[in-house]
Amino acid sequence: MNAGKEFIKGFWRENPVFRLVLGLCPTLAVTTTAVNGMGMGLATTFVLVSSNTVISLIRSFIPKKIRIPAFIVTIATFVTIVDLVMNGYFHALHKSLGLFIPLIVVNCIILGRAEAFASKNPVWISIVDGFGVGLGFAVSLTIIGVVRELFGNGTVFNISIFGDSFNPLLLVIMPPGAFIVLGILLGLMNKIEIKIAERSGREPIISKKHDCAGCVVNRSWFDLGSVEKGQ
Repeated sequence: MNAGKEFIKGFWRENPVFRLVLGLCPTLAVTTTAVNGMGMGLATTFVLVSSNTVISLIRSFIPKKIRIPAFIVTIATFVTIVDLVMNGYFHALHKSLGLFIPLIVVNCIILGRAEAFASKNPVWISIVDGFGVGLGFAVSLTIIGVVRELFGNGTVFNISIFGDSFNPLLLVIMPPGAFIVLGILLGLMNKIEIKIAERSGREPIISKKHDCAGCVVNRSWFDLGSVEKGQ
């Protein structure tokens, strides 16, 4: 297994936000500023790497029928650590992110990687997978936060870009603006992927068809058949 490919996949080919369209609740809710987006992304990365590590270590001892509850307990432990540390040392950011820190427990990206990857692979490659997917998620949230903060407030990381004469587009900061910005960035990324695929002579990751057959979600993340059979 190539560690480099496992790390890079989270930034483009299996990017949680722009390719798999997962974890949209925090993506839409907390990216009003670049700081919020980066903070949520790094918190999720810590939980993802830590839970991948522990789950990979104990995967041989967890009975298959109770693996999901065991995964959730493991993830909740690290979310509690992040919640307490952020509240103690980064209180302003913790207050800004609010309820979405505890809600990392139910982030489908983390549970998906635990089920599809960490529970089936050695520790070292599970850590690489956690870092790649987690940092890909953090970069995505930071980009969305930068765009929303830039056009909605005229700043980036609280640094003024357009000066005092700038007339901010408040819609970008509001909830509808999150959908609009995400949609534009998704379309832009799909356009770039199609161009790259055409130049390299390969099939694009996405499909040009707008039907279920062209869904970009990697089905290996959630093997619904095995869940229904209780395997």
